[in-house]
Amino acid sequence: MTRLLHALRRRLVVIAGLLTLAYLVLPNAVVMVFSFNRPNGRFNYTWQRFSLDAWKDPCGVADLCGSLSLSLRIAALATLGATVLGTMIAFALVRYRFRARGAVNSLIFLPMAMPEVVMAASLLTLFLNMGAELGFRTVLIAHIMFCLSFVVTAVKARVMSMDPRLEEAARDLYAGPAQTFLRVTLPIAAPGIAAGALLAFVLSFDDFIITNFNAGSTVTFPMFVWGSAQRGTPVQINVIGTAMFAVAVAVVVVGQLVADRRKSRAEK
Repeated sequence: MTRLLHALRRRLVVIAGLLTLAYLVLPNAVVMVFSFNRPNGRFNYTWQRFSLDAWKDPCGVADLCGSLSLSLRIAALATLGATVLGTMIAFALVRYRFRARGAVNSLIFLPMAMPEVVMAASLLTLFLNMGAELGFRTVLIAHIMFCLSFVVTAVKARVMSMDPRLEEAARDLYAGPAQTFLRVTLPIAAPGIAAGALLAFVLSFDDFIITNFNAGSTVTFPMFVWGSAQRGTPVQINVIGTAMFAVAVAVVVVGQLVADRRKSRAEK
């Protein structure tokens, strides 16, 4: 008994980590299991029998794949816009001194701290006062605005940790400003930029509250899921969710393998 307690005490952190991971993965496991269900009624909430029908025809529900495609396009464009603007803002805040720099630093965190419903209502008021037609463009602008803060935070942390002597060495070797940025600065900042871009993509694709306020007649995938939950959740939603979870896990695993390989090469 004493040995068992001693072993548990030594592995307490590992056990707690595994339990936390299991708790986080449990909803995804439920979604995955019910993607193979064949419910009797409209609601896919109780297990009936195993079936591959939904996997064979994931677009069998009207407008499902259309809303998914729309969400992917908005997320990709919002990620591109937020990443470009956020990277420039992060470099400006770290590398330059200007008036109201402190105020800008504080305002960057405002969308992250503000409740989404407040930001959604504010953006809706802004668009209505401007006479803008609610739809794809207003959703895209809104997504870029709230994703921008997360990109700035991720890139800024990476830029602050950069060693300025590397850029000085490049200039000493007669590299121009463009060469220094492309061959030294950008590769070093790339992990922070990639992290900010991935975070922006996930946040944009998953957003419901801000999108619902400013979408007009546009229906994204989260809005489609919300509407379907009131009428009857089709199994194809579980299929799409399972496929997206598998892709996300694959991206993380590939990224970790590439990082480990680079680290092993650097050690050699």
